[in-house]
Amino acid sequence: MNFPLYIAQRYLFSKSKTNAINIITRIAAVGIVMGSLALFVVLSVFSGLREFSLSFSNDFDPDIKATAIKGKTFVFSPNQEMQIKNLEGIASYSKVLEEKVLFFFDGKEQVAYLKGVDTRFTQTNVIAKNNIFNGKWLQPNSYDVVLGYGISEKLSLGLFDFNNAFEVYVPRKGKNVIESEADAFNKAALIPVGIYAVSEELDSKYVFCDLLLAQKLLELQANEISGIEIKLKPNANEENVILKLRQILGDTISIKNRAQQNATLYKMLNTENFILYLIFTLVIIMILFAFAGAVFMIIIDKKDHLKTLLSLGTPIKSLRSIFLLYGLLLCVISGLIGIALGSAIVFAQKAFNLIMITETLPYPVVFEVQNGLIVLVTITFLGFISSWIASSRVSKALFD
Repeated sequence: MNFPLYIAQRYLFSKSKTNAINIITRIAAVGIVMGSLALFVVLSVFSGLREFSLSFSNDFDPDIKATAIKGKTFVFSPNQEMQIKNLEGIASYSKVLEEKVLFFFDGKEQVAYLKGVDTRFTQTNVIAKNNIFNGKWLQPNSYDVVLGYGISEKLSLGLFDFNNAFEVYVPRKGKNVIESEADAFNKAALIPVGIYAVSEELDSKYVFCDLLLAQKLLELQANEISGIEIKLKPNANEENVILKLRQILGDTISIKNRAQQNATLYKMLNTENFILYLIFTLVIIMILFAFAGAVFMIIIDKKDHLKTLLSLGTPIKSLRSIFLLYGLLLCVISGLIGIALGSAIVFAQKAFNLIMITETLPYPVVFEVQNGLIVLVTITFLGFISSWIASSRVSKALFD
């Protein structure tokens, strides 16, 4: 066995003759345990909050979405559709058409997005299966619509209300002189058949209708759409699929994965995670600087042993290595204990819902091995610096 490591282990698991040093060492070890535990739990909680936040947008956002770089729509040719249909890695795709329009109901108005979808939309998006809390999904080739709960609430709109018309007004194309309402807008009476609920923001954003109806209102051709939403197979190579899509659709089409579709949200979550990590790392740094003092007191306590080893020919470098390894071992063991205790807390929260946000919503936590590795690497790195600072005090001047 390596000599400095052997001595470091002996010092680690043996008691000092001075009781005060034993107490200080235990306090330092407990501080590292609590610091690593706190950092692991915070990272796990934030992972849970991150997953919880993204779950709302994931109900709307496809794995991959293709949109026009310039303009609102693009032409999707039958040849391109056939190539995408046969593309390996794609489970399903859907053609969509979005436009911000004006809705009227019973003297109230609301601006929202009219989103035309084809019959494959339910295979690409989970909203039709998981988020319809009242009514049903729309039928193709009809005037059926599914709207968000926020829009329904603002307009005081229920389902199958045949006494009051739910109307949509879409600005007409052209530059002719407007002499009447008919010249300015394409209008249609819609039939609300379903209400979805995902989040406050998304519930006030969309009214879903049949793609052909949206194209008719927007005066577009059957092959003109605003986007293609794609669902990947479980083991598909996302980068490879995106590369092939660019070859099929050309340079005029923007292709984004789920993270790129929500770049602002992902950036905000990553920034918050990093800031929390820095704050708790600062706490650990303060603990480990106190730990460096404890290691130095161990050096003073073992001064006679070190002097004997020096007289036997042990170089100063090896003596320093003893306490560098001593500090590292203590940090790693304490860090692992902290991570183990933190994991127990995370699993207990997941199993027993110990802390609740509301009466029905437990605080979300996610156990990730990555978080444990981050904590262990942080503790090891900072512990190395603290131990190196303390062990560097070992010199010939110390024994004179």
